[in-house]
Amino acid sequence: MKIIQPTYEVNPQTMAILPAREIEYSAIVKEEHKIIYVRQTPLQIIKAACLEGGATYEGRRKAVTHLTGAIQKVPIPINPRRNIFAFPTHSPTAFECNWIFYHHIKAIVPSQQTSNTIQSIIHFKNQQVLPMNESHYLLEKQYTRTGMCILQYAPQEKMHPYTLLGI
Repeated sequence: MKIIQPTYEVNPQTMAILPAREIEYSAIVKEEHKIIYVRQTPLQIIKAACLEGGATYEGRRKAVTHLTGAIQKVPIPINPRRNIFAFPTHSPTAFECNWIFYHHIKAIVPSQQTSNTIQSIIHFKNQQVLPMNESHYLLEKQYTRTGMCILQYAPQEKMHPYTLLGI
């Protein structure tokens, strides 16, 4: 039996948020040890998570665009303090947009199947896999962009005062 929640709070166990065309729910959330069905859309979940992380979705998106130059399919630092970063697979407003959470990814590999629409497979660190309709190239590009985004948000090393003075 599926347990359907009205809302979902993104947390460090969140691996992916996938859209669903169902009457009872609009998103499927893959966590490390369970799957959760949620009435909210994936974008509603992401926007709420950004607010919990201290900023609006629009603000986060604008900051990443400024820092990285990415304009489309912008990675989102959902909660940088908790090291939660995600990237969309399509335009976030498109129904088919999946959200993949960076720190759970072990590898992205091209699919060996040629008969269906599965083009890539995401291997997560907990040994789970997620078949994807998106190309390996697109997913790798989004993964790399998210890594660049994380570097922008990484705390800078504190320098010793003498180093600052050039001594």
